[in-house]
Amino acid sequence: MSFFFGFFVGVSIGIGLIVALARYESVRSARRSALAKTVAAFARMTVQDSRKILPAEFYPSWVVFSNRQKLNWLNHQLDKIWPYVDAAASELIKNNVEPILEEYRPAILSSLKFSKLTLGTVAPQFTGISIVEEESGSGGVTMELEMQWDGNPNIVLDINTRVGVALPIQVKDIGFTGVFRLIFKPLVPEFPGFAAISYSLREKKQLDFRLKVIGGEISSIPGLSDAIEETIKDAIEDSITWPVRKIVPILPGDYDDLELKPEGILDVKLVQAKELSNKDVIGKSDPFAVVFIRPLRDRTKTSKVINNQLNPIWNEHFEFVVEDASTQHLTVRVFDDEGISAAELIGCAQVALKDLEPGKVKDVWLKLVKDLNIQRDNKYRGEVHLELLYVPYGMDSSLKNPFNPDFQLTTLEKTIKGGNEAGEEPSLASAASRKNVIVRGVLSVNVVAAEDLPAVDVMGKADPYVVLIDKIGRVIMTLTRVLMEGEFQDSFPVDGAKSGKLFLHLKWTPQLKFRDP
Repeated sequence: MSFFFGFFVGVSIGIGLIVALARYESVRSARRSALAKTVAAFARMTVQDSRKILPAEFYPSWVVFSNRQKLNWLNHQLDKIWPYVDAAASELIKNNVEPILEEYRPAILSSLKFSKLTLGTVAPQFTGISIVEEESGSGGVTMELEMQWDGNPNIVLDINTRVGVALPIQVKDIGFTGVFRLIFKPLVPEFPGFAAISYSLREKKQLDFRLKVIGGEISSIPGLSDAIEETIKDAIEDSITWPVRKIVPILPGDYDDLELKPEGILDVKLVQAKELSNKDVIGKSDPFAVVFIRPLRDRTKTSKVINNQLNPIWNEHFEFVVEDASTQHLTVRVFDDEGISAAELIGCAQVALKDLEPGKVKDVWLKLVKDLNIQRDNKYRGEVHLELLYVPYGMDSSLKNPFNPDFQLTTLEKTIKGGNEAGEEPSLASAASRKNVIVRGVLSVNVVAAEDLPAVDVMGKADPYVVLIDKIGRVIMTLTRVLMEGEFQDSFPVDGAKSGKLFLHLKWTPQLKFRDP
């Protein structure tokens, strides 16, 4: 009996194990099949699918989605031919870059030329390539190449200062990362398929270098290092950085439509600055401002110098031509005037033109920083106050007149009438209109009376007259009416008096005439 019982139990357990094993294998097979389907689905996923499934905040910092394809094959070939490129391109670059540096040469230098220029043994690396579909259109192809270069070039500049000092300066440890844009346009039914190539530096991500005087220290001449560094960066920024582009014709033809063209006017009122850093050991700084969109000499505006003042008020008006409001910036640099020595930078600020609404005045306070690209310190250097008005060409007619009694003035915007007066030149009327927008109002001053004036002539009387002077020291109006009793009344406007102080000075001029007692 026990034998049959043991046999029955053993068979039951065996059958149960077989069923459990079969069940486990079935579940395992289903899981493996599901996993294989998931892996296959992930294999078919694109980068865009991955970004839709998982939000950006869940990715680690080292995960980067790039639209550019790798160019290892190009870098490998470039390494082979680089010695020949260096020999062929060095003299070409020297001849083309020297005139550009001369255009941006600072005032402290009388000449700036290359003594030596070789590109070194390290070839640049192209880290990616992409086609910009939204910029290409049907008439051309736009390609962008990302490049990185940590080179060892041998670049020596021969400079001569205004005081007669000649120095050889070596440019060392160059590090550059940027994106170059190539535009093949227009497309033509002739070999090679396009008539011209336009190239430009679309984005300058990094530009570092070090200056060294051969056989000396560059710090021996105050301000020289900053002046040369600004010259090199300004030359790169303005001569080749987008929207500026260089055009290389491949086939004969007229390619004026590819050139950079003006598209509007930016009116700038440099109002004032406050709480500037003091750069002088004795006394206070003598600040002045340099304002530009493109740092060319004929497009750079310089304000007057306000002596011994950390809260200067300039109230100056400038106009700038705008070629591409979507990418260009207005730059303000505030310096301390040092006489015959190079001016010392107090701070700089920048505002993007794309942030301006066309036809509307924008009132901004900009915080000054030491470097616009690399902000390594948090030192407070002061602020600068600007009023900006961007007017695209063809928009003047849409402006309204704030001085019209039927127009309700606001504190945010004041615009003027676009229609020209009869017989007035359109360009002059337009310029005057934009300038009046920046002025933003008229202050009316009414001098009612003067009491207890001192007797300043031999007869015990006074011949008073009034001179009104604004805070920057400019005479606005003179009242020459002579009143015996020292009482007078008149009214006259003072333009550009949005803010600031008005000083009243009473003066006496001796008159060669007799009075009744």
